[in-house]
Amino acid sequence: MKNYFQPEIETASHEQIKAWQDERLVKTVHHVYQNVPYYRHLMEQKGVTPEDIRSRDDLYKLPFLTKDDLRDAYPYGLLAEPLSNCVRIQSTSGTTGRRVVAFYTQHDIDLWDECCARAIVAAGGTRDDVVHVCYGYGLFTGGPGLNGGSHKLGSLTLPMSSGNTDRQIQFMVDLGSTILCCTPSYAAYLAESIIERGLRDQIKLKAGIFGAEAWSEEMRHDIENKLGIKAYDIYGLTEISGPGVAFECSDQHGMHINEDHFIAEIIDPKTGEVLPDGEKGELVFTSITKEAFPLIRYRTRDICVLNREPCPCGRTHVRMSKPLGRSDDMLIVKGVNVFPSQIETVLLNKGYPANYQIVVSRENNTDKLEVMVEMTPEMFSDALSQVSAREKELVDAMKSMLGIYVQVRLVAPKSITRSEGKAVRIIDKRKIYG
Repeated sequence: MKNYFQPEIETASHEQIKAWQDERLVKTVHHVYQNVPYYRHLMEQKGVTPEDIRSRDDLYKLPFLTKDDLRDAYPYGLLAEPLSNCVRIQSTSGTTGRRVVAFYTQHDIDLWDECCARAIVAAGGTRDDVVHVCYGYGLFTGGPGLNGGSHKLGSLTLPMSSGNTDRQIQFMVDLGSTILCCTPSYAAYLAESIIERGLRDQIKLKAGIFGAEAWSEEMRHDIENKLGIKAYDIYGLTEISGPGVAFECSDQHGMHINEDHFIAEIIDPKTGEVLPDGEKGELVFTSITKEAFPLIRYRTRDICVLNREPCPCGRTHVRMSKPLGRSDDMLIVKGVNVFPSQIETVLLNKGYPANYQIVVSRENNTDKLEVMVEMTPEMFSDALSQVSAREKELVDAMKSMLGIYVQVRLVAPKSITRSEGKAVRIIDKRKIYG
């Protein structure tokens, strides 16, 4: 069985990484130009031909792709291989428009499995581990991605999917799960449920690989303390392949991007100008090894920073920060940029559970921001005056963090719907009612 810590790749010199990227980018641009009329038209509009692209230094000459392009080209408009060569699709939820459908050849799936296997190894995984996958399966990439990575590594894989928490915990106990793969909100829910059932001492977990939604460092530490594990971040998106595009190592100062498969750029989200490493901006990815659905300069809308400083783990691939927000769905309330992670930081620092909901509405042409926060059972038994004092304390803390007034409403334990997939953190009624 192959060891998926691959020193010849993951500790390669920057010169070698650039050489791989240069060669593979040129090949990918020719492949897309010849086989994808939609993208060829975009290139021609910008006056670019494949011959203009000789290395990654020429990447800036190419047009961007956005999610709108993927929706406009639905379903087959960006397919770069004959359909007969494709063996699978994965898809986004489609909650904000047409679904995005991504296609895979068998070669694409093999490479995706390899990327996810690297992520499991970086979290301490070996073929002796029991990998408990409770990301959703089906069209969602989370389950299939980590499932494939675990198989590639040779670990025993529990393809649990999401939901049925009683069964999750039973298998976790009976089969001795050692690595948990799911969304951070569901990990928090599982931790809460395990503690409630008095089964904490029967859990053998050592690590968790959590992604698919934003989560703060405070939430990481809360999950780690409750489950007795080390929690690792993983990053990916359906459009690029799924989880495994980037992952944390044991140092946990950013996620290593698999640069032999993807080129990352940071741009100014307003101008599209490429920014130097260390600058905060929008993350853009180019796939350089995919066959069926290679996207060039895809704008993720995630705001982050790239870091090429040496990592203590020995991996040389560039690290991306945890996304600091998004360029398209951050909340703007009363002219102030508000990120849910800021609110989560306040709540966890004050000892509240990680289950909350943000409601934005508009009254008399004025934005109103409300945060519903679950109390712990101990808090719920407090006198009404104590509850009021707690609400005021949170109002003050959030005003200090955000610079605007936030209405806080403390609610009973378990009264906010638990998530077994991506948590629904924000309800923006301004979009619903105009």
